[in-house]
Amino acid sequence: MQSLQVEGARVWLLDSVTQGGPEQTGEVVVTGSHGGLSAARYAAAYRPALVVFNDAGVGKDAAGVAGLAWLERAGVAAVAVSAASARIGEAADTWSSGVISHVNAPAAALGFRVGERLQRAVERYLAG
Repeated sequence: MQSLQVEGARVWLLDSVTQGGPEQTGEVVVTGSHGGLSAARYAAAYRPALVVFNDAGVGKDAAGVAGLAWLERAGVAAVAVSAASARIGEAADTWSSGVISHVNAPAAALGFRVGERLQRAVERYLAG
């Protein structure tokens, strides 16, 4: 687990969403985890301002991003990056080379868009 200072705010890099806790409440959390339902439940427990997942290739019945809709209902902004752009399980790679492939409504309201490089999108969001 590590954190970066970006635009005066902290961005947490967690290889697994399970590494998060109360310290990440209200923070930007970039994970290497898939965006499935089990991962979403972990993130919802500590309620980050934004959580980032890997789409894990999306998969059967969109299981790799099913957690984004679940988090949307919980009011948590969430995005997923394409597995073709970042290694699953590596938050640092998600941060440095991830390209957004899926966005839930709370994240869209914050200005996140499919096709954007994650790092640039987060920097813009934090710059306000």
